[in-house]
Amino acid sequence: MKFISWNVNGLRAVVGKGFSDIFTNLDADFFCLQETKMQAGQLDIEFDGYRSYWNYADKKGYSGTAIFTRHEPLSVAYGIGKDELDHEGRVITLEMADFYLVTCYTPNSQDGLRRLDYRMTWEEDFARYLHELDAKKPVIVCGDLNVAHQEIDLKNPKTNRRNAGFTDEEREKMTQLLGSGFVDTWRHLNPDVTDVYSWWSYRFRAREKNAGWRIDYFLISERLLPRLAGAAIHTEIFGSDHCPVELTIT
Repeated sequence: MKFISWNVNGLRAVVGKGFSDIFTNLDADFFCLQETKMQAGQLDIEFDGYRSYWNYADKKGYSGTAIFTRHEPLSVAYGIGKDELDHEGRVITLEMADFYLVTCYTPNSQDGLRRLDYRMTWEEDFARYLHELDAKKPVIVCGDLNVAHQEIDLKNPKTNRRNAGFTDEEREKMTQLLGSGFVDTWRHLNPDVTDVYSWWSYRFRAREKNAGWRIDYFLISERLLPRLAGAAIHTEIFGSDHCPVELTIT
């Protein structure tokens, strides 16, 4: 079973850059999107054999998530059940027969870390939400989690030490999550691989220089590890400042 996650940084823009062909070629059972930047009715996009679920931010042109799936879920939930955190369209959860699939677009702490406090509140409540799900059945979490966990996960760790996405606080929250029953699938299978990233700034020809960050993830409950068959980062795919990431489970 194949899962894809991609922060498209504006789905309407990516549709004009070959999104349909990319979608078809990746041939996933579940295709999760973050930062769709859409409201209901702004784009008519369907794929044969798939149903889709959308979570829109209240603010126009901001955030937003979606999931295309070949498999009908038992139930669908939007947000994490906290009103103060659920107006930006950041989370969709599909309940399947033997797992939950959660796609997430984690809030960015922003320049000057002006949203770091909000981010810390988010991290605590999102982790609590995942553990509540995990108590019922295993969880697959994917998305732009907006943190490079280790120095190996970005090109220039020393100069980015207090920048959004690489603060000690954000990294510690990821450490805590991974220490509480979840596994970073790509890093689990590629413990020492360097220079593979999923996001590059549009500035300074960063992608051309591969000066990137690995901030897009598939995390799984530890008890799904026997079913972990593969993980990939599709650095060859363009159209956004992020590239798609992939998980395969048996």
